[in-house]
Amino acid sequence: MTDTDWSEQGLCRTADPDDLFVEGAAQNRAKALCGGCEVRTECLAYALDQRIEHGIWGGMTERERRALLRRRPTVTSWRRLLETARAEHDRTRTGGAVAIAGSKAS
Repeated sequence: MTDTDWSEQGLCRTADPDDLFVEGAAQNRAKALCGGCEVRTECLAYALDQRIEHGIWGGMTERERRALLRRRPTVTSWRRLLETARAEHDRTRTGGAVAIAGSKAS
């Protein structure tokens, strides 16, 4: 699997690229497209790891990505960091659902 295999599953794959490389208020419309995308995390990680300077990637503007990179200068792999965070979130969320279901059965 290559670093960009995920892009074939992105909601933006059929969007006009000009709609994703916008400025000002139009950025909020472009970011909204990312909201329900299954590969949002992979997209954001790719943009951060590759230091992509322009466009909306993973629901973040270039300004938001630059700020994140400045806040976390020691991160060497955003892909690894975000995948780990997502796995932990999923594990916690799944565990919470089981606990809630278990408490109802009691």
